[in-house]
Amino acid sequence: MINVYYFHRQPPVLICLSTNLREPDYLTSCSMIRKRKNNFIAWLARPFWGRGFGNQPDLVLLVVVGFLLFFGLLFLSSASSTLAFGKHHDTYFFVKQQLLHGILPGLLLFYIALRINYKVYEKLAYLFLIVSLILLLLVVFTNLGNQYGTATSWINLGGISFQPSEFVKLFFILFLADWLSKKGNRIKNFKTGTLPFVIILSIISVLIIKQPDIGTLIIIALIALAMFFASGAKWSHLAAIISVGLAGLLVLIKAAPYRLSRFTAWLNPDIDPRGIGWQIKQSLIAVGSGGWLGLGLGDSRQKSYLPMPANDSIFAIIAEEIGFIFTLCFLALFVILMMRGFYIIRNAPDNFAKLTALGITVWLSTQIFINIAGIIQLLPLTGVPLSFVSLGGSNLVVTLVSIGILANISRFTNQR
Repeated sequence: MINVYYFHRQPPVLICLSTNLREPDYLTSCSMIRKRKNNFIAWLARPFWGRGFGNQPDLVLLVVVGFLLFFGLLFLSSASSTLAFGKHHDTYFFVKQQLLHGILPGLLLFYIALRINYKVYEKLAYLFLIVSLILLLLVVFTNLGNQYGTATSWINLGGISFQPSEFVKLFFILFLADWLSKKGNRIKNFKTGTLPFVIILSIISVLIIKQPDIGTLIIIALIALAMFFASGAKWSHLAAIISVGLAGLLVLIKAAPYRLSRFTAWLNPDIDPRGIGWQIKQSLIAVGSGGWLGLGLGDSRQKSYLPMPANDSIFAIIAEEIGFIFTLCFLALFVILMMRGFYIIRNAPDNFAKLTALGITVWLSTQIFINIAGIIQLLPLTGVPLSFVSLGGSNLVVTLVSIGILANISRFTNQR
């Protein structure tokens, strides 16, 4: 008995066919396998457009992402230089880390996601949910979970650390897109739509709360609610879920002293002048010091005082160094990215594609807004990274994969 592997192009799947081959046929079968491997390599090398693979992807989306990666690495180099030299005697240590653990693997996975027909993810929806639950359970209930700050939200496997909750965001979007798209009008019914939705969201939320990671919880909840609403849910059901969710969030804030201190320091930074209040004040000083044109790249003064200048607080360093005018130009890239996302949503070929694109767009929009709003004191600080810019491989890799999926959907927007 010899296994012969066949690569099916639409969708791209490797199929194993078991057959009885005579000995003289062995070399022929090996030749077939080599041919299929060559076909797979040819498939990877094919242009972004062509028969059976959709149209050309949204070039505006790809160009904007390219600019964001370039400027993100540039700003990270400036914001992290002092910290990198002080800790590792290498000014570009964190830039190298971002390249090796974020940009390079992220671009590879982005390309693969761009090449794979988005409908493949629809067939794997429940697998994504199971993987999400397993990852969160490993963080919460095993010794694999590592603490960073106040949250145990990292896993270390063989010397490689990653943040499962970042992957859960994308996996949960893909699962919900499939689940909601198949519900149809049943989503309006409480028993068949709202109740199971609440149960699924509650399970994910409880596991994230156990870490605890309130910033991620808020983002996932907003993504889920946006997708739930877009799928045709009743206003009354949505309002009830939001009301209960806000009440639960207030309970969580009051139950943990450090969360309560973050909230009170947001209202009055002088209450916690050496903790969260210090970070808020230094962020505002950095943003204000930039003026109209900034102090110049690499000339930030506040990066020596701000906690986590390369992570959560990096937007403050950007505003200080390039000033108000150029910061607006940089933010315009995010706005264009979101606009392309909503264009893809509006022209998506089916409900699964529409909901997937919506989930990804809402995710990136809320994450960017929450980070920047925390820096300028519009919202409490939550520890949410700035997409494409903040130091962190897990977030950047998953973000690039999601952009790859979004770009793949854009290849089919004109084929309805």
